[in-house]
Amino acid sequence: MRASRKAAVTAALMSIAGIAFATQAAAAPSIIGAANSDDHAADVAALWTPAKRAAAIGRDIVVDSEGRSFIGKPGALAPYGSGKPLASVSAASPKPTKGKPGGSTGDTTAPAISGRDPGSGTTLTTPDRVFSASVVDPSGVSSVAFVLTYPSGLTRSYPASKGSGDVWSISFSGFTDGSWGWSVVAKDLAPNGGNTATSSTLPFVVSLATEPPPAPGDVANASWATPSPVTSASGRLYFEMPTNKRANRWGGYVCSATAVADGDVFDGRSLILTAAHCVYDEASGYFARNVMFIPNQQASGTATDRNCTNDVMGCWVPTAGVVDKDWTTRQWPDNIPWDYGYYVVPNSGAHTGDGESALERVVPAMSISFATPVQGRTSAFGYSYSEDPKLMYCAQARGFTGGTSAGAADNWWLDKCGLSGGASGGPWLDESTVAGEGSIISVNSWGYSGSPGMAGPKLDGSNATYRARTPECVFTAAKNATATPNIKVASC
Repeated sequence: MRASRKAAVTAALMSIAGIAFATQAAAAPSIIGAANSDDHAADVAALWTPAKRAAAIGRDIVVDSEGRSFIGKPGALAPYGSGKPLASVSAASPKPTKGKPGGSTGDTTAPAISGRDPGSGTTLTTPDRVFSASVVDPSGVSSVAFVLTYPSGLTRSYPASKGSGDVWSISFSGFTDGSWGWSVVAKDLAPNGGNTATSSTLPFVVSLATEPPPAPGDVANASWATPSPVTSASGRLYFEMPTNKRANRWGGYVCSATAVADGDVFDGRSLILTAAHCVYDEASGYFARNVMFIPNQQASGTATDRNCTNDVMGCWVPTAGVVDKDWTTRQWPDNIPWDYGYYVVPNSGAHTGDGESALERVVPAMSISFATPVQGRTSAFGYSYSEDPKLMYCAQARGFTGGTSAGAADNWWLDKCGLSGGASGGPWLDESTVAGEGSIISVNSWGYSGSPGMAGPKLDGSNATYRARTPECVFTAAKNATATPNIKVASC
């Protein structure tokens, strides 16, 4: 996934202090659903009428070319997280030079700005470039800033540093394709605040080198029809979450998820793995409610509906959710490394459909690997909402082809992956010799708007942002959680 691609926002698509659990207690704010009972699953399934299903929104996080994050909300994408840019142009320069006031009391002339590089109409073919300008003033120069105008019209000011002679410069990195502009604001050392000069804005274009064509065997976005473990274990996840911070309005959402093995099929619970943003809304402090998981939904041959009996494995309703506490106490993008979570499904009272009621005894759950992936290739799966009821996938060498990308230390990358809205939370497989098998190494987390690519948190604990093995600690906490709704914070 490339930060360097031109992007326009479209409706495309937790150091650890503890583990946060969903709660059923009426006095607590986080509610998954009603108490564990024989009627609970049926009630939740009935809630998801065809009309409500059709109105559900893919809860997918997308980032635009300026690094601003958005998430699906009724009617359109809405700003998401703290507002802190995930990725934008950065400036690497020494501490900005700033002179002390002084100079001639008779100086009323602003600094003279010349020799700007790059000049008007320049085309940049790399994401990195040194910008410079000559600034001269009889009283001396107090400060110089370069102002970038992004393709969207957004402007940001960066303080420059003084080099030899009268040349001021900044080394920029992270440019993306599009039409840009830059100007210079300079202030002299004259008394009473000095004199300020602002140059005209020079246009320039960024046109990065075209990526090489996909390697043989790469898949950007295709339907997965091969009978395999991932076919049965992965499914579509419906749920409600608040649409505002006060949580007095809730909306219907959809993600992808996978039934995962917890090592004991007779322990009274089963687990579902998905993205944390499909379990807990850190803005409002609420867990999802009215959650319904439909494994192997594409085998029904029909689009998602309220009739769970026509889904080959039926529907399951979780009663608790587990996410890393750092997901709940930080805001996006600072909680990127912890975008994974679990739903806990009781072995009784959670199934709507015919046959056995324990999820893990019906669905051949997949294993999770917390070791560093061995294979270089990865397949990512998801139930893209626009492709209902198909299970979609992408496959390629894990990593990033060319350049650099925001969040690289926090994520694995599939830069050509074209999975779209609703795929969030779907599994990543470290490819084995048989396609659709292997261990889960990550989940679909976020992507850039208007361009291919998918990021997934590193479940091997290799990210220095958190203590090693933390993802496995969260998994252990989920395995030990009771399936009956509860409230608890456990330290790892």
